[in-house]
Amino acid sequence: MTGRLRAAYRRLRLGTRLALGLGALALVVFAVVGTALTTYMRDYLSAQLDTQLAQAQIAQSKSIADYGTLTGKKYYSWFYAVYDVSDGTPELRRPEDPADLPQDVDDFTALARAQTTAHTELLRTAHLRGAGAYRLRACEVEPGVVLVSAAPLDDIQDTVSQLITIQVVTFVLALLALVIVGRRMLRRGLQPLSDMAHTAHGIASHDLTESAARLPLRADGPGGGPEVEELRTAFNTMLEHIDASLAVRARAEQRLRRFVADASHELRTPLMSVRGYADLFQYAAANAPEERDRHLARLRAEAARMGVLLDDLLLLARLDAAEAEAPLRPSDTDLTDLVQQAADAFRAAHPDRPLTVRAGSGPLRLHLDAQRIRQVLDNLLTNAAVHTPPGTQVRVEVAVRAGTALVRVADSGPGIPPEDQERVFDRFYRVDKARSRDRGGSGLGLAVARSLVRAHGGTLEVASRPGATVFTVALPVDEAGPGEAPAAAERAEPAALPSPAPPSPGAPVR
Repeated sequence: MTGRLRAAYRRLRLGTRLALGLGALALVVFAVVGTALTTYMRDYLSAQLDTQLAQAQIAQSKSIADYGTLTGKKYYSWFYAVYDVSDGTPELRRPEDPADLPQDVDDFTALARAQTTAHTELLRTAHLRGAGAYRLRACEVEPGVVLVSAAPLDDIQDTVSQLITIQVVTFVLALLALVIVGRRMLRRGLQPLSDMAHTAHGIASHDLTESAARLPLRADGPGGGPEVEELRTAFNTMLEHIDASLAVRARAEQRLRRFVADASHELRTPLMSVRGYADLFQYAAANAPEERDRHLARLRAEAARMGVLLDDLLLLARLDAAEAEAPLRPSDTDLTDLVQQAADAFRAAHPDRPLTVRAGSGPLRLHLDAQRIRQVLDNLLTNAAVHTPPGTQVRVEVAVRAGTALVRVADSGPGIPPEDQERVFDRFYRVDKARSRDRGGSGLGLAVARSLVRAHGGTLEVASRPGATVFTVALPVDEAGPGEAPAAAERAEPAALPSPAPPSPGAPVR
């Protein structure tokens, strides 16, 4: 039975449970208050009755002493008994009226005997047979004479009974009103929590696997007080975080799908070429031996291009998992010397594009992976050569500003359209929508460069307009080794974008 009651209580709503708890607490309070009030009233009435008995016995004692009678000094429904106790044994005098004595006078006699021993007034409550509850008082009228008076307690008991009845009725009505009104007030106060619970149920029923990241629900109901407002704010903040996480996941899934599609496309093309040249090589070996070497060379070139693509993909994967595997091998390196080496290699590979290097007079030593930063510089210079017409001016500048080493690779080519500048660092992204490969590259060069720079704790940004494009590599100088030259801090800030030069007709665009 108790278990079923507990189970039923647990199934009640929070507002109902709080109202019942409030009612139980009020019931305890009412019981304590009612008991205290009833006890006080009984004691107060009993004290008044004792005072009335004492005052009446004073007048009755004087009447007995002066006239030997109680005539005119009696109260309705009271009992009186006069005892002679001169020899120590109480002897009851004959009453003036038989109605002055109850049917059983044993309690009167016992109280008179006790008074002779105590020599003071005595009070006692007794239940007289056939009469009910009475308050008895014994006092000495004169030496050897004791008067015992008894006043009924019926009026006190009736008053206390009426008081208890009024209290019970009043407390029950107040308790019912408290539970009913309190339940309604609690339900109204807890309504914002119910709204948030409905919102949470709606979110739970929402398909979080959908691409649309925005959850359509929010806890926007007013009221509830500061605590509920704080909970509502925290709840909505949590939903905003969930929205942000879902948006990030959706973008990551979209990038992953695009990356897989692009990687599949990029790998399929050299594989198809390898397969085609392998078939041509087999045919040439049997029918045209003089063509065999040419087909073999193309076969090797396609295999090499596929190998470069796979190396870039592997490097990007390792950079993405840098916490588990660090692909960098940093050491103290002179960034100025590294830029000069990259510039010399560029001049040798692209003699048709004038290159200017402004790197200062002293070394700039940083703690970095020289091979990877050289790869970044080569990618940026090659990107400038591939996407600009012959004769385009290319410039490399090195400087230090606010604890950051800056390397700028600028060209005066046709520039990058504004809508494509934010995506040039995406993997497999080409500004050339035709995805042609006649100018080289698979769309991974800038993605690899930015990932390598970020792995060093730096940034790679682009700024472009028609006739001027600048890629800026920023590397922290805080990690510089002890051999850093003092002149590094005095290098001038690189100049702004180079002056635009009119592009040649038909010049390619990134």
